[in-house]
Amino acid sequence: MKESYDYIIVGAGSAGCVMANRLSTDPSVSVLLIESGPEHTSPLIAMPRGIGKLLIPGNPHVWDYQASRGEGMATELWLKGKAIGGSSSVNGMVYV
Repeated sequence: MKESYDYIIVGAGSAGCVMANRLSTDPSVSVLLIESGPEHTSPLIAMPRGIGKLLIPGNPHVWDYQASRGEGMATELWLKGKAIGGSSSVNGMVYV
């Protein structure tokens, strides 16, 4: 690993991967893409019905955190993808 980079992209979600790819087409720049999630080793990622078992608190492929609309308001659990591809990797292969 190098000591310095021209661009450091944090998060290998859909946008981070595209950005890293586009920037790396210029051979004069160095790009580092960082992702904290694990490798795509879970077969559930490739199964549309796997979404029910992926999107649970504590799963290594998702960030789970509490969010609220403001002070004094109830919180709710939000889950986001934590893997290469980000939330696109854990969306049950659903698109709109």
